[in-house]
Amino acid sequence: MVSNTVQLAKPVQPSVHYIDASGQIAGRLCSNIAKLLLNGDRVIVVNAEKTLISGQRGSVMKSWLEYLKIASVVHPKHGPFHSRTPDGIITRMVRGMVPRRKAKGEAAMKKLRVYVGVPENYTKLKFEGFENAAATKPPAYYVRLSEIANRIGWKGEDK
Repeated sequence: MVSNTVQLAKPVQPSVHYIDASGQIAGRLCSNIAKLLLNGDRVIVVNAEKTLISGQRGSVMKSWLEYLKIASVVHPKHGPFHSRTPDGIITRMVRGMVPRRKAKGEAAMKKLRVYVGVPENYTKLKFEGFENAAATKPPAYYVRLSEIANRIGWKGEDK
């Protein structure tokens, strides 16, 4: 006689990924982070201000300034609200890549932490990066996120 019992797989322990965003291209970095979050892993990103946006400096700045003009016709307090800090910008980019209105997307976003610089409790950890998100061209082809954030109203340091 054949047994009809189903063998259940053991639940996989979610892991924690410590990501250093220095020298990483923002879009590719965020898509990789979104994949990890949707798999149930926790992701901690440091050095958000050192993330790179590819493109010519003038056109990148122009597009960000155009983005800030999007507002409510009725009243500005109704949104949309534009984040001006590098950590807020990265969080918003990741949020656009997960189904945030569904339960799994909401749970995924709760597992994301993004920091400007490296907090003291994370200094001794080993950070990883994504090979497919690393900048391949010389630095002149990219704009740092700290530059953009300073231009749109962030009061942080641009190192």
